[in-house]
Amino acid sequence: MRAVDIIIKKREKQELTEEEIRFFVDGITRGEIPDYQISAWAMAVLLNGMTPLETTNLTLAMANSGEILDLSGVVKIAMDKHSSGGVGDKTTLVVLPIVVACGLPVGKMSGRGLGFSGGTLDKMESIPGYRVNLTTNEFKEQLRNDGIVLTGQSLDLAPADGKLYALRDVTGTVQSIPLIASSIMSKKIAAGAQAIVLDIKVGLGAFMETIDEARTLANLMSDIGRLAGREVVTLLSDMNQPLGDAVGNSLEVVEAINTLHSCGPADFREHCLHVSAHMLVLGHRAPDLETGRRMAETAIASGGAFEKFRLLVHAQGGDVSYVDVPEKFPKAKYIEVVKSDRSGTLSRVNARMIGEAAVALGAGRARKGDPVDHAVGFIIHHRVGDRVKKGDPLLTIYANEAAKQTEAREGLRAAFGWSDKPVPALPLFYA
Repeated sequence: MRAVDIIIKKREKQELTEEEIRFFVDGITRGEIPDYQISAWAMAVLLNGMTPLETTNLTLAMANSGEILDLSGVVKIAMDKHSSGGVGDKTTLVVLPIVVACGLPVGKMSGRGLGFSGGTLDKMESIPGYRVNLTTNEFKEQLRNDGIVLTGQSLDLAPADGKLYALRDVTGTVQSIPLIASSIMSKKIAAGAQAIVLDIKVGLGAFMETIDEARTLANLMSDIGRLAGREVVTLLSDMNQPLGDAVGNSLEVVEAINTLHSCGPADFREHCLHVSAHMLVLGHRAPDLETGRRMAETAIASGGAFEKFRLLVHAQGGDVSYVDVPEKFPKAKYIEVVKSDRSGTLSRVNARMIGEAAVALGAGRARKGDPVDHAVGFIIHHRVGDRVKKGDPLLTIYANEAAKQTEAREGLRAAFGWSDKPVPALPLFYA
């Protein structure tokens, strides 16, 4: 069996067997298949798709490419949540402390930015000293002792996905539904999650631009979860405009901290409360969503959720003084408030354009291994449906290079659409 034959077979729109998929994944894991062949195969999958059986076989092959954690002796129920990727989506930084403060331990393995979407690890690494490379044993011990973990994918867990994940980011293959589903679910299965809340983003700033595409992804991941003996709840949430105000790594961390202090953006706070409620119900801490929401609100109001965030940062070597005094985060060299040049109602705040502009500033990666500038990004001051007057702040640019600042200013005006008539606000969730 040869890798090139498997690439050609998928190029010709044929269904791969379980043995062929396992051979290819094993070759990725052992380093026997070079990056250019993995990239060619990923492009063939993007263009021609995979059947549900192929996707399930790929998921299980990647999950079994390394160790599969057994957390049954560590926590009563191993919970996890995952977002399919969006712009300004710093939900994990708020939801994990909330649910842990409500008595539900959560150990989560997150990823870096993919394409125009920000990565949770990149955000957390803006806190000096924060470690995202915990070993499997460190993961278990921290979950047992502190009840909260937020780290990167261990090299021992789904290593094939770790290699494929990095290549997808720089080869234009991020949007493939089978690759998204298998990547997410292989990590969840390998990390020992028994119950998973999946937040599937829908819209211009998501990899799934339509509700139908998002439902396809949600159903596929739910089916994979059931086949693997996991409980899965999927939510479809809007990503036509950024979530919250901040887009950019340290800017988003500060916004998460503010939200844990009850002063974050209303849409972001509401999103976090809704996801938290679902996690508390799925984790058997709340009998229904209404109770779960009240518990989440109390966790924020009491300060318990913020204390759990401090505990997380401290446990993983981060400088907690940055959490206590967010003004310590490094500031970008150039900070510019861009004002509206007209009056009207916002009909569009294009999340994809804003996400791509953030990457161009340095908040994400254009090539595998690129460094990330944690200080750059944007604050978006208005949402779809807001009435804006000429001269009102539209966005604030945080840049460390003057040329990139100018490029962002000129390019992002097109991200905002206008209407002379009232425009309804976008929903936070569709289903």
